[in-house]
Amino acid sequence: MNLNLHPVVAAMLSSGLSLGAPLASAGPAPDPSAAPVLLAQNPCAARKNPCAAKANPCAAKNPCAAKNPCAAKNPCAAGGVDPKLVTRPKGSKPYSAKSTELVAAGEKLWKDVKLSSNGMACAGCHNGNAAFNPSFAKPYPHLVAMAQDQSKLKRITMEQMVQFCMVVPMAAKPLAWDSKELAALTAYTGVVQKSFIKTGAKNPCAGKNPCAAKKNPCAAGNPCAAKKK
Repeated sequence: MNLNLHPVVAAMLSSGLSLGAPLASAGPAPDPSAAPVLLAQNPCAARKNPCAAKANPCAAKNPCAAKNPCAAKNPCAAGGVDPKLVTRPKGSKPYSAKSTELVAAGEKLWKDVKLSSNGMACAGCHNGNAAFNPSFAKPYPHLVAMAQDQSKLKRITMEQMVQFCMVVPMAAKPLAWDSKELAALTAYTGVVQKSFIKTGAKNPCAGKNPCAAKKNPCAAGNPCAAKKK
């Protein structure tokens, strides 16, 4: 019977190759369920992604990353704080000493985990001026989001801010209002604030974070992000 086969097919048959036999493969067969990915055209590919680990100045060395006490189990989230706990009682007076003495003592306390009940210290979140909101540069008293959320206070003093940090992130009791510890931490926080004002703008993890939501090209407008339904 003459099937008038195509010359190429006829040659294959004459050489002993079977049309039904699978051809040898140089590698594993591709997964048919996997959609093809064109990395060259993918605007979120690692080499073009400005928020990838290598390019992200807020990635590996971020002091508030994986071990961030304000992450998934955020102690600063749910719950509330009685305003009386963080408000100086009428008639009470702060501990008094030379400014240099208080600042020196406050610097040590800033790193002291014994002040907390969860192993935290002020430096744990704020080392290198990290994790401060831009409003930290404003003169006190002013609005602090944590105080507003927790106690409905619209303006707080720097001393109150120290007490809030003791009660909320550090999960401890507020410091005695006439204690040297409170006066020292408040004095040193003032020094930290001045440093933040001078260098905060240069901190890639501060207010002008290039990976922040507004400027992050990998955020809401990300063509590779999940489409909202």
